[in-house]
Amino acid sequence: MSRLIAISDIHGCFNPFYDLVVNVVDLTKSDKLVLLGDYIDRGEQSRDVIDFIMDLLDKGFDIIPLTGNHEQMLIDSFNSPEMLPLWYMNSGMTTLESFGITNITDMDRRYIEFFKNLEFYLETKSFLFVHAGFNDQAADPFSDRKNMVWECGPSYNNPIFFGKTIIHGHRPKHLEYVLNLIREKSKVIPIDTGCVYEKELGYGFLSALDVYKMNLISVPNN
Repeated sequence: MSRLIAISDIHGCFNPFYDLVVNVVDLTKSDKLVLLGDYIDRGEQSRDVIDFIMDLLDKGFDIIPLTGNHEQMLIDSFNSPEMLPLWYMNSGMTTLESFGITNITDMDRRYIEFFKNLEFYLETKSFLFVHAGFNDQAADPFSDRKNMVWECGPSYNNPIFFGKTIIHGHRPKHLEYVLNLIREKSKVIPIDTGCVYEKELGYGFLSALDVYKMNLISVPNN
């Protein structure tokens, strides 16, 4: 049976990402891998992460990469220089350094196109995947793209979400906290377990959720 796997908030941590996908999850072309954004910034190997994702796509793996707030800040900075300070405040320079450039306008166009073409959410029969969350008060929550990459909610009451489990990242959570939500069959499951924050107690794991089995698979960022 094919699997549906979700991973979020890699943040330039290529080594645990590669280990998780290749050695632990053992991703096959019959699986679908949904990536929930924030591939870049903070960690030092953002380019390696993006190259690996693009390589998997080129090889025919079923990968759905969504956008996160960090990818959105990159594109905003590319389009409007006045947005650069916000991105730099959020570790944008580490991403530029990983690409061997000092100016976002010097980034190879294939990477810019990759970032520009990222979707904001993915909906299946039973699940919604998004980087952060949805505007629960909007008549059409899917119209508020800013909310999808910046704002998380612990629960949702909009009828449009009835019967759906929402899987997201954005705000790092302790591994045990996430596992408890899964045990409780929560309808909102955060899977960012703070990979890039390996020096902070309770964080430092990159996690993949095997969605159909509701099994969380985690590797430490060593």
